[in-house]
Amino acid sequence: MNYFSSNFKLGILGGGQLGKMLLYNTRKFDIQTYVLDNSNEAPSKIACDKFVKGDLLDFDTVYNFGKQVDVLTIEIENVNVDALEQLENENIKVYPSSKTLRQIQNKANQKLFYVDHNLPTAPFSRFAYLSEIEDAIKNGGLELPFVWKAARFGYDGNGVKIVKQLSDLEGLPAGECIAEEMIPFKNELAVIVARNVSGDIKTYPVVEMEFHPEANQVEYVICPARIPDDVAKKAQDVALKTSEAFNHVGLLAVEMFQTQDDQILINEVAPRPHNSGHQTIEASFTSQFEQHLRAILDLPLGETKSKVGGIMVNLVGAEGHTGNVLYKNIETIMTFEGVTPHIYGKKQTRPFRKMGHVTIVNEDLSKARQIAEKVKNTIQVISE
Repeated sequence: MNYFSSNFKLGILGGGQLGKMLLYNTRKFDIQTYVLDNSNEAPSKIACDKFVKGDLLDFDTVYNFGKQVDVLTIEIENVNVDALEQLENENIKVYPSSKTLRQIQNKANQKLFYVDHNLPTAPFSRFAYLSEIEDAIKNGGLELPFVWKAARFGYDGNGVKIVKQLSDLEGLPAGECIAEEMIPFKNELAVIVARNVSGDIKTYPVVEMEFHPEANQVEYVICPARIPDDVAKKAQDVALKTSEAFNHVGLLAVEMFQTQDDQILINEVAPRPHNSGHQTIEASFTSQFEQHLRAILDLPLGETKSKVGGIMVNLVGAEGHTGNVLYKNIETIMTFEGVTPHIYGKKQTRPFRKMGHVTIVNEDLSKARQIAEKVKNTIQVISE
């Protein structure tokens, strides 16, 4: 099929920053794109050929949007999967498939999938209601502390909480959830696996993620991860086995824990471009966004090696600031060596909202890390 400068239409469900960065590449290739998002303020709106405002969880909205395109992809998991299944039945190509999304959308199902496929993950218990957790603690069936995770609609640290005492459960959503054993780990790692329609597979180098202690959000992504080669090999192997089990098309970001004894456990996966791959725009031969396009259009996969060491710093809204956004000291960080800021186009800031990211490239990774710290301490995402 001719995708380039043609009547071919690619549909994207979700119009956030991941969609916007995907659209950098559709514009580069001159591929016609349609985007569906709930908000008229969606960052992707300025970069697509046709923008449709509508509810991503509504069957008719997603179905009618999908009927207008030749291939449909996502930049967010929380979409109406029944509509995707119906579109597949009517020969619309949907990547990742409705089957893959069903397995991943619900974190309890995702964890059961790992168990069923002998993939390493932390021990857990599944609960239909939050109140069942309280009963399990009182009956001795569940020990504190543990990690509570909502089964649905968690993102960017929302829907995850460390529970050290019963009172920590107060105010949490009442619905389906999991209680996961707390794993003492050395590092949080991630590997992005790309798989095209023909089944060709490539993996990106293992990255290391440093998290904000309160917001449970990634602060830094470091590529390559500062770990021994044998541990990196284990992480790559686990990511490949996970990709094989899901049989996905497109990208699969596999987040993992490196335990104190250097075992690798899967935390969770995302079947789309991912925060752990933003540094690939400047630091890799093929960005994760271009690679996702290549995969879903069954084009040859691009080179995944890094050209240079890369560190990504998330720009999130400062605490105590809500309203029209102001990027204070952005000019200063642009004087630092190897720095590229990416501003997502969200006009309103609020505490911990992802507003952009900054990539630092340097052949010396420790120097890049020092500059990243300097960036973090200099730029402020505040309200006017």
